[in-house]
Amino acid sequence: MKNKIKLSIVMPVLNEGANLKVILPILKSMIRVPHEILVVYDIANDNSIPAVKAMQKNYPRLRLVYNRLGRGVINAIKSGVKESNGRYVLTIAADDIGPPLAINDMIALMDKGCDLVNGTRYRHGGKNAGGVFISRLLSTTANNIFRLLSGSSLTDPTFGVKMFKRSKFNELNLESRPIGWAVSFEFAIKAQAAGWKLGEVPLISLNRLYGKGKSSFRLNWVREYMKWFLFGIRKLLFRRKNGVIVRIPENLRS
Repeated sequence: MKNKIKLSIVMPVLNEGANLKVILPILKSMIRVPHEILVVYDIANDNSIPAVKAMQKNYPRLRLVYNRLGRGVINAIKSGVKESNGRYVLTIAADDIGPPLAINDMIALMDKGCDLVNGTRYRHGGKNAGGVFISRLLSTTANNIFRLLSGSSLTDPTFGVKMFKRSKFNELNLESRPIGWAVSFEFAIKAQAAGWKLGEVPLISLNRLYGKGKSSFRLNWVREYMKWFLFGIRKLLFRRKNGVIVRIPENLRS
């Protein structure tokens, strides 16, 4: 069975039971290739666990993975990738039902030779439609300023929706602190600096359906993201700019 799996979806969770009941059927209906879904949890009493167990009968390749590396998204992703079997890996949040609509287009770009395909809310038709206004404003502003100052080829480097070749994951030596999805920012910077072949697929983010969320904004977020912001400028500013292959999903074409 392992060698038939093309895509492994790694989904870090913290009490996302209600959201999993929504997003898992969407993923099952949308994805056209053999795939597995790895729900990665940190704590034994996470309400995601019974939700997944209740659905496994109808989802034979739905698995629970206990993150033994330490709490946080970065460690959940590392744990999930380690347990994955797919040629490609997709990182995605359980509370956002927008990205599944773009997955097949991301796979298409990976099949064309991309090492990393980044989901973007800030290219043709993409949109950040979820969360509170101030969070959307900060995200848009930070991504635009970073792209301007660093010359980043990716329009939404901080976004957590990323598909990449599993075989290349360890090349990046990810080391960000377990704060929010800072690892996604680090990933985008290091992949560009390493000369990976890049792709982008616009999508609409609809974060969040149920619950409070994995974490709330704190001052240490600013410090961690600023660290990678400055690191990215140093690494990317004077490098030859990476080309990016863009594929627009059918639902955003007009």
